[in-house]
Amino acid sequence: MRDFLIHVFTWWNGWTFGTKLWTSRYGEQVGTDEFGNVYYRTRGGKVDPTLGFQRRWVIYNGPAEASTIPAGWHGWMHHRVDTPPSEQTYVPRPWQLPAQPNLTGTPAAYRPSGSILKDAHRPAATGDYDAWTPGS
Repeated sequence: MRDFLIHVFTWWNGWTFGTKLWTSRYGEQVGTDEFGNVYYRTRGGKVDPTLGFQRRWVIYNGPAEASTIPAGWHGWMHHRVDTPPSEQTYVPRPWQLPAQPNLTGTPAAYRPSGSILKDAHRPAATGDYDAWTPGS
């Protein structure tokens, strides 16, 4: 019952009924990434006459967060490459890091030393700072 209500009343938690209906009628699954996101395109790879290119979309596994799309799928979604990562053997370069979701606004976000949101104490002032006063 909970999942039913989530899909009826929220658009940011995976798919809605409209998206599920559209996908079942006009889409074909292309692949899935390591986060569980499922990628689709128009059935048969048809070009949409109103757009002039093929429609491509993703149904997120969980909240709709664009930073969970890996680099290879991002390129395919934005028409940078024609072949989806599921249909090619792609070996990442040594300098490429695995995709990580954006953690801003979550408890796991980066907080530098001295931040008021960090649990540690702020470092003590060293005394090497002299405040500016006008006329001096």
